[in-house]
Amino acid sequence: MSSMQIEHGTWHMLRHDAMPVREQVFIQEQHIAAKDEWDAEDAVSVHFVVRDETIVIATARLLRNNSIGRVAVLATHRGQGVGRILMQYIIQYAQQEHRDFLNLSAQVHAIDFYANLGFVLEGEEYLDCGIPHMDMRMSLN
Repeated sequence: MSSMQIEHGTWHMLRHDAMPVREQVFIQEQHIAAKDEWDAEDAVSVHFVVRDETIVIATARLLRNNSIGRVAVLATHRGQGVGRILMQYIIQYAQQEHRDFLNLSAQVHAIDFYANLGFVLEGEEYLDCGIPHMDMRMSLN
């Protein structure tokens, strides 16, 4: 993974890279309905993609309300630190934009992953598209 690169940009710039990863992870693997995956937030969010060589292996988005979402790493690249590198990049990006905090809706199985990055649980567990989630928050100042 020495050739791994992260890019950020608009949905218009990165949708052709981000869509296949999100389709694979959320729609095919997690059986989330396409109508629930694609929303108006894509058009107004900052998108991030991770490339290894010529293939896109991960993606995420940062909404205007400081919420990180749609964090997805292809199954073939999980457990190799790709998600951690992507999240660290997004945190640094948000700090450079002088955002005060970040929040996210974590799938329960990923809580430890986000906690190890510095996110703290908030509130109670709830279902989103039939998958247990919990809100998490990180202060940036």
